[in-house]
Parts: sequence; C-alpha cells; structure tokens
Amino acid sequence: MSLLEFLSHGLLRYSWWQILLAVLISTHVTIVCMTVYLHRCQAHRSLELHLTVSHTFRFWLWMTTGIGTGPWTAVHRKHHARCETDEDPHSPQTRGIWKVIFEGSELYTAEARNEETLRKFSHGTPTDWMKRNVYARYPNLGISLLMVIDVALFGIVGVSVWAVQMIWIPFWAGGVVNGCAHFWGYRNFGPADKSTNLFPLGILIGGEELHNNHHAYATSAKLSNKWYEFDIGWMYICILSSLGLARVKRVAPTLHLVKAKSVPDNATLEAVLSNRHEVMARYARLVSRACRHELVKGERLHPHEKHLARREKRQFFREQLSRNDLQQLALPEIYAGDPKLRICLEFRTDLSSIWERSNASPEQLLVQLQDWCRRAEQSGVMAL
Repeated sequence: MSLLEFLSHGLLRYSWWQILLAVLISTHVTIVCMTVYLHRCQAHRSLELHLTVSHTFRFWLWMTTGIGTGPWTAVHRKHHARCETDEDPHSPQTRGIWKVIFEGSELYTAEARNEETLRKFSHGTPTDWMKRNVYARYPNLGISLLMVIDVALFGIVGVSVWAVQMIWIPFWAGGVVNGCAHFWGYRNFGPADKSTNLFPLGILIGGEELHNNHHAYATSAKLSNKWYEFDIGWMYICILSSLGLARVKRVAPTLHLVKAKSVPDNATLEAVLSNRHEVMARYARLVSRACRHELVKGERLHPHEKHLARREKRQFFREQLSRNDLQQLALPEIYAGDPKLRICLEFRTDLSSIWERSNASPEQLLVQLQDWCRRAEQSGVMAL
C-alpha cells in the first residue's frame, strides 16, 4: 500500500457509510461508559461493576474524552447537592440555557479544577496506580492516541472522525443533558429542582434523557420509571448483571396500593416516605382530574390565562400542583371563589411537609400522617 492510498483509505479501506457506522458505534460505547460507569456506578453508587469492566470503561473514557473519574464524579455530585443554585456548576436556571448548551465543557473544566470541589465530593473514586501514573499524569495522551488510531484506520478522514468523537460528550452530556434537561421536557415527579425528561426513549444519550426520573431517585440504577419509557443504559446493566459482571444495589421503589387498610401504620409511613415522589405525582393527577370542571371556567383563572384552551388550563394546574414551592406561588387567582381547590393545594403542602421534618421521630411522623388522613376524610373533598 502506497502512502497516498494509506492517507486516502487507511488500513480498513472503509466506504463512507462504514466510517459513519463506526463513528456511531464508537460514540455510543462512550455514552454507555459515561452513564453506566461514571454516572450510575461511581457518582451515585447504584451498582457495582467487575474490575475488568471498570478498568475497560476507565481506559475507554480516558482515550475518547480525557475525563478522569474523580473530577467528573465530584462535579456531578456537587450539581446534585447545589442544584439550581449559584453554586451549581452548570445550571441553566442560573447561568443561562445557551451558555450551558454551547459552553458546558468549559463550565465542567472550570469546576473540575476547583480543589474544594474535588476534596469534598470525589470521595470513593479510584486512587490506584493507573490513576496516579497514567490517567491523572497524562490526561491528553489518550485522546492523542485515539487520533493516531483513527488516522491509521480510516486515513486522513480519521481526523474528522476524531473531531466528532471529541465533541460528542461535551455536547450531548455537557450541553444537552445538563442544559436542556433542566429547561425543556416533561416531568413525572416534582423534586425541588427544574429537572425534566427530554424524551421517553433513552437511546441516544444512554438513558440520560430521563433526567427528571434520575433527580427524583438519584441512587437508582434504572432511569426509566413509566411503562412507556425505555432506558438503554439499564438494558446494558441487565446484560452485565446476567453475566456476573455487575451487581445492582438500588433501583427506584415500585408503588403498591393496598386498599384494605383504614388507618395508616408504620408500614404505610415507610411506604409513603420511600415513594413520596410517586405519591405526590399521583396526588397531582388525582386532584387535577377531580377539579377539571372547575378549571375550564374562565372566571377561575387570572385574566392573562383566559385565552388558554381547556387542555392547556388543566395542564397549567397540574404543573403547579406538582411543584415543591407552592408556598411561594401566587395562586389565589386559580382557586378564588372555589374553596375546594384551595383545600386541595393546602393539603398537598401539608402532606409534603411531613417528610421535610427531618428532626421528627418515626412515631411523630406516623401521628402526623394519621392526622392528615383524618382531616382529609373530614374535608368534604372527594378527591382527598
């Protein structure tokens, strides 16, 4: 093979569609390493991986992204601990959506150099010989090696292949997940942040599209929650688990309704606390349906809401009822003239406050839950 042929076609002599397929496969592998190893295994400890799998994922990420386990884990944990505040490394609510989308990599790099962040949030990440002598000492060696491999395999077009591989994670993970998934999308649950699910089929970004589910149950190895949602990252975890290469430690709880109980007991309390996000989501849907006929009356709404269609009015109320900061909302326009709507909103706030009292004993919480149920039954509102 002459030098010209080598530069034109590389060792593999792939056609354009074969090169495109190779790029898609390689970038998908990078996404899988990111979501399974860095995110679910290291940052949230929701599963354990066999050492062979962990080292393979670490090497691939070092070669395709230059990302270290410790810094990435620390930045992500700080994001959860300081979510949507000025200390959040990449919140579009405080930094602007376009800045996070197009400068997400720069925001990550700046925070990854923060020694206080690394010291406080990187605990439990690998500190072995490979980390000290290879990954941390030569962070750019891996991506340089990848460019040499790409050129050798695909010829001069390998430079373009390498460029795509370099921007894949900064754009999709740093920009789309950190930016769009805290700005646009739908919400199954109402955690105290702005997280959203971008799309019910989590394939392109390894399941990270289901970001609202993740923020509601951060330590769950499975990001899908509803029957219509699909998490391809969870599929790979199940495959690894069946091969004995992974062990799932935690998944989101599954809600089971028992109609035979007339009085809440300790088991009920534990179930409500464990499933509080699902409980509140169902509460919102139930009350929204029960009050649907009230919402379609224009006089119940603020004048600027009167132009909304009936479906939009119902959605508006459902979104308000799903929020965690109801006490900060100016909602008298919505329930003015209808005490039942006001009661539903007040009871929702009272219910959520039960698990916010971290200093209360289980016995006190049980009494509060029983009292809430008693008052709800006496309220005269059938939805409650």
